[in-house]
Amino acid sequence: MNLTLTVFRRLSLYLHYLKQLPPEVTRISATTIASDLGLGEVLVRKELSQASAAAGRPKTGYVVASLIHALENFLGYNQLCRAVVAGAGKLGRALMGYDGFTDYGLYIAAAFDINEEIIGTQEAGRPILSMEDLPVFCRQQTVDIGIITVPGIAAQSVCDRLCENGVRAIWCFAPAALSAPEGVLIQYENMAASLAMLSSHLKHISEQQVI
Repeated sequence: MNLTLTVFRRLSLYLHYLKQLPPEVTRISATTIASDLGLGEVLVRKELSQASAAAGRPKTGYVVASLIHALENFLGYNQLCRAVVAGAGKLGRALMGYDGFTDYGLYIAAAFDINEEIIGTQEAGRPILSMEDLPVFCRQQTVDIGIITVPGIAAQSVCDRLCENGVRAIWCFAPAALSAPEGVLIQYENMAASLAMLSSHLKHISEQQVI
């Protein structure tokens, strides 16, 4: 089954929505989900059927607990993945301090940096180690995901180190276009581009109001 990144994002959105429902809500219909999330009902039904074998029943809908379990299983959230952060600056440390990642099957085991002043310290109970220790750590700890938060100029070198030592998925926050071996997935998070989109949108609204 080949699903696009957009579909995976919506499946994650469905899961988050279901987890926020009050405890007394034990069943829910695709119609309600679609309405609350501003999506088409046909789309919601189709995507839920791709992720879950449990079909919604007419008038009663889906069992919320069963649908949550199915989505977590499909998205891999019930299988803990070990990750490392390459770059223990403000962003890297903020990611380490976010407890919610474990809800999505992600455990950040350590961070790595070249700054001697922070090497040997801890963030959220996890160690900040020298970048020189990255290869050995990835091999010994069987790291699945590398989170890159270094400056763009250093991102490719870090990506190469991660891939050479068993990492098969890269979550890149650095402003860089990376190349990786076949079979390694790279997911980019370009906050500057996202901010530019928001700023452009607000500018467009302001210009329309002036007219």
